[in-house]
Amino acid sequence: MALNKKQDAYGRLVYDYFNGRPATEIVERDDGFIAPSGGPVTYFAPYDKWPRFQRRAMAFVRGRVLDIGCGPGRVALHLQQRGHSVLAVDNSPLAVETARLRGVRDARVLSITQLHGGLGVFDTIVLFGNNFGLMANPQRARWLLRRFARMTSDRAVIIAEILDPYDTKVPEHRRYHRRNRARGRMAGQSRIRVRYKNTVTPWFDYLFVSRMELRRLLRGSPWKVTQMLDSPGPTYIAVLTKTSVSHAAG
Repeated sequence: MALNKKQDAYGRLVYDYFNGRPATEIVERDDGFIAPSGGPVTYFAPYDKWPRFQRRAMAFVRGRVLDIGCGPGRVALHLQQRGHSVLAVDNSPLAVETARLRGVRDARVLSITQLHGGLGVFDTIVLFGNNFGLMANPQRARWLLRRFARMTSDRAVIIAEILDPYDTKVPEHRRYHRRNRARGRMAGQSRIRVRYKNTVTPWFDYLFVSRMELRRLLRGSPWKVTQMLDSPGPTYIAVLTKTSVSHAAG
């Protein structure tokens, strides 16, 4: 669901940055681990400043695009300039307002679970900024993958940026993986919230998966991995191609 003003920490961050104010995003995990994010510089980066693996991924975009977790609109703006019709969505009202102010033509306040067939048919779904994490958990991931199949054309693709949780040497992260397994969760199923100044989001699950775990999640779904684009760090981009139309409820 959409965030209210007291919860919209991310939106307030990007709106302040857009208006020339310094801004630092803090991510808090439910084991007490706290760290700053990559920050608004990343969210506003022009195409020529994107990492190479993200620029390469743009070659797989086709037709009408759904940009999920659009933030202030860096992906939507680039694809608009390339002539694509783009629907950009985010559950942050201030992020959507910022995207509109920057020139995104169709930006709407919608969470990933509110997406539906009434929005029209899409040829490409983009989940940049590690936004595959919005899948939250294996059960919701499979449900969303079926729903996305019902919202897309027969040759659609999903371009998903994902963080591999095991590509780390940080002891706190490895302990968190063990803690998750002991609770029956996937190792990379993180429960987090975002803080900015005196604003904080509700707690939410964010799913990080390895390449092997991704393939397991896709088993029985209408999607398969057709490309993997590596980065120098723990993130990678998976290009998922639609293999069949799911008629499961979604």
